[in-house]
Amino acid sequence: MANVAFRMDDKLKTDMQTLVKNLGMDLTTAFNIFAQQAVREQRIPFEIRMDVPNKDTMEAMNNTLEGKNLSKTFDSVAELMEDLSAED
Repeated sequence: MANVAFRMDDKLKTDMQTLVKNLGMDLTTAFNIFAQQAVREQRIPFEIRMDVPNKDTMEAMNNTLEGKNLSKTFDSVAELMEDLSAED
């Protein structure tokens, strides 16, 4: 058997220990399962990706691109600046 050591954020380690304990194992078992799965599949056994905006954010972004549900539109920067400077 080989020993493997690596550094991890304290909170992440605690959260991981809690998770795997609730699943009936310890960190060593969890990491061994991960390693076995990765070797078997010849890949990281889960998708690694950048955060994707949630549904509401995507809808707001699409609405903006399509010019929908905007509170106001402006024909020029000067018009926008005038509106921003106006007292409500």
